[in-house]
Amino acid sequence: MPDTPTSPETVPFSTQIRTATERQHADAENSVFMGDMLGGALGVAAFYRYTGQLWHVYRALEVPGAALADDPVAGPFVRPELARLAHLEADLAHLGGDGWRDDLAPLPATAGYAARIEECARTWPAGYIAHHYTRYLGDLSGGQVIRGTAEKLWQLPKRGDGVRFYVFDQIPNPAAFKREYRTLLDGLAVDDLEKQRVLGECQRAFAFNTALFRELADEFPVRRQG
Repeated sequence: MPDTPTSPETVPFSTQIRTATERQHADAENSVFMGDMLGGALGVAAFYRYTGQLWHVYRALEVPGAALADDPVAGPFVRPELARLAHLEADLAHLGGDGWRDDLAPLPATAGYAARIEECARTWPAGYIAHHYTRYLGDLSGGQVIRGTAEKLWQLPKRGDGVRFYVFDQIPNPAAFKREYRTLLDGLAVDDLEKQRVLGECQRAFAFNTALFRELADEFPVRRQG
């Protein structure tokens, strides 16, 4: 029998997101900055700078969390066990010392990224979910590679200060948590037009990440042969 075409309505929304962002995801993962940093071509200062940029992003995600907790669309995604801001601050204090707050100047891409998250949190809960998904599920997945590499490159305490951002102590089974999260996405109570808008916002979130990596690469250039 011939294959039955799969209509968009039968494809889980979490799968639609993954498919729609495959290219942007690959671009972010394969960025020059991440390749140089995780390949050992950059020092711990680059990791510290990157961590400081993440502080702005997660502040934008988490400060509005209390106001969104009761929202029918975004509320189910606001989970206290995901909160990263306090962990980022512990990491920054370890990496940068008492004056770490003086080193927090956001890059232009970071400022735009955080502003967009804050705008979605204020005006568009479904758009906020796009950024929430892009960051937190990435932290639970590829973020673990960053943690392990950083521990080895810069002799940071295993799962300790410097990499606490990547340690989810309150999520004992990340794989099960991610399945539950994707189930929430699949059941998102919005119409098809709104889902298309969310897909576009997920792509936009990855574009912000790529722009951030590009600016970090400009700040931490590596002299290349040829």
